[in-house]
Amino acid sequence: MSAQANGQPGKPATMVAPKSSPAKASPPKTQTKMHRRSRSGCFTCRLRRKKCDEGKGQCKACKHLGLKCEYKRPMWWSNNDQRKQQKEIIKNIIKRTKLSEKSAQLGTTSAETPPGLSHSLPTSATYSDVTARTRAQSIESQYSLGYDFNQPPSHEHYDYNPHVLSPSYDANHLYQPYPPTPYEVDIKTERQMYVNDIPTRRDSTVSTFSTYQPPPPHSTLPPFPEDDWINDNIYDTGDMFSADGGMDFNFFDFSHGAPQGSQQAMIQVDDCDRPLLDHFIDNVLRLIFPILEVNQHGSARSEVVLPALESNKCYLHCCLSIAAIHRKSTQGLQGEQVDGDIMRHRYATISELCEALNRDTDHLQILEATLGMIFFQCSVGRPDDTLPDIPWHQHFQAGASLVRKLELPHAMVHDHNAQLHPPFNMTLASWIDILGATMIGRSPQFAHIYREKNESGSTSGLCELMGCEDSMMYIISEIACLDALKKAKGLNDLQLCQLIESCGKSLDTTEVPPSSILWPYSSTGAIRPRQLSKNMTAVFRIAARIYLCGLVPNSSRHDSAMQDLLERFTQSLGMVPSGPEGFDRSLVWPFLIAGSMSTSGSTFRQVLFTRIDALGEHAEFGSFGRMVRLLREVWHQSDEADRVGDRQNVHWRDVMEQKGWDFLLI
Repeated sequence: MSAQANGQPGKPATMVAPKSSPAKASPPKTQTKMHRRSRSGCFTCRLRRKKCDEGKGQCKACKHLGLKCEYKRPMWWSNNDQRKQQKEIIKNIIKRTKLSEKSAQLGTTSAETPPGLSHSLPTSATYSDVTARTRAQSIESQYSLGYDFNQPPSHEHYDYNPHVLSPSYDANHLYQPYPPTPYEVDIKTERQMYVNDIPTRRDSTVSTFSTYQPPPPHSTLPPFPEDDWINDNIYDTGDMFSADGGMDFNFFDFSHGAPQGSQQAMIQVDDCDRPLLDHFIDNVLRLIFPILEVNQHGSARSEVVLPALESNKCYLHCCLSIAAIHRKSTQGLQGEQVDGDIMRHRYATISELCEALNRDTDHLQILEATLGMIFFQCSVGRPDDTLPDIPWHQHFQAGASLVRKLELPHAMVHDHNAQLHPPFNMTLASWIDILGATMIGRSPQFAHIYREKNESGSTSGLCELMGCEDSMMYIISEIACLDALKKAKGLNDLQLCQLIESCGKSLDTTEVPPSSILWPYSSTGAIRPRQLSKNMTAVFRIAARIYLCGLVPNSSRHDSAMQDLLERFTQSLGMVPSGPEGFDRSLVWPFLIAGSMSTSGSTFRQVLFTRIDALGEHAEFGSFGRMVRLLREVWHQSDEADRVGDRQNVHWRDVMEQKGWDFLLI
């Protein structure tokens, strides 16, 4: 007895693609030549480790394979998990493209065979016909192989609810964790058994492959040698965080609990406000917590903002007002409508806050909205925005009262020995409290809490939220207290110098070897959050020394010690990435402190102007734009004083008071 399949003895039926015609035959393979590695190729080819022809708009490789060609550094490039996920997405797209091409070669439409999803192999009966018959693929359904996966996805295949927040996820790669278009393939395999050239047994099987589930290995699917570009060592996980270890992705205690599985939120807004909401989600959200995005990718969106937008009406009005401000400044909108949107939602936010305070309920939601009103303003708007508003420090007075009422400081201090997850709202309030105190020359509201936490060595989550290590922020809090005492004339010069010396020794204990300050990107191009934090802390440390030295009686920006500190500060900036994808907007306070002590023609000013140019239009908005505006005015007055022989320092707080500016520069 011998087994035969499809008329050939001893061989089972397999899927075999017909040979291409000579005209379409691929050129013979030549030996691969080494080429110089390009740093300007698209990131898709760099992830695949393939040579990119750097075609304008879209390279040939991405266009041929139906991949998204990205020359601008994508967000997934800086995150190890996102890069792995992107790798799988690209694998699926390439397999889908290859399978579609192979099906186009195998399938010929027959008039007597209705279109369907199944693609059958020829059986023994087929060879008796003059023409081989196969089932044709359906071009009607988006789930068939004949469907054009490169066309924009249509919502007609999905249930659409106009009341559900649905920003343009299709156009933004940040919100595409899975391939945008689902598909499904049925592969039918038929097998015939022959005994002495007589057909005896016939088997038929159908295998279904779907993007909803990972396809199981099957012998009827041919391998794709072209996809062997994926190497496991492309992700250098050992180097990702160096010796620091991985990040704790459940670090904060978010007020809304664990995120839901869906990335959409049921946010009820009027039709006239939906463009503002979409603008906030698509354009403003990514500007608010850049360091948190590096440490815990996506948590700002899924665990902070979207849940609050859904459940906190006051918070929603605050975000809509911020979106209107951002649209006005970035799109050049003028007129009563945009100003009306800003003031209408700003007034609604204040009204909701007052009503909630009168009810003395929902304290956590009130605190959330209050902090949002203070902090979100730091990411949007131009310095010359003249619309009336309540100063940020008056809002923070109410926020500090809510923090005490919720007993958040007590929980942070008394639980430092446990595996503590700091309350996110308390961490944000601490950031505003410490650096905001330097803006108005007062002691931080919770300075005693920071002092206790510094002595116990416990964390407040500041490093994970804003990049500077907690111990350094605690010392800045102490310097702010000293600044407030000097401003209130509560110390004589001897007492002041003794306390300055004590703070200087505290700063000495935080110093790290110069060899530990390295470039924060790994060899694979991924950001290393711990290294970035070390580099940013070094910048804050030198800025804190400049701030402290400025409190010395009769100190001057022309002193050699001050200029040496300024030179060290300028050098430390070299280890913090600049530009739109960099982190200059997270260094507003250090830039302000160091810049106020710079002199005309100093290296610092040249470096700052270079980084401003690299940042582009982003340098004109938010706290960074206000900082630049303030420094220019400080420099104008101080340089003019130098020309007339007056070497007294021009303090930036005095300039803000002269101009009537209530800036929160953090």
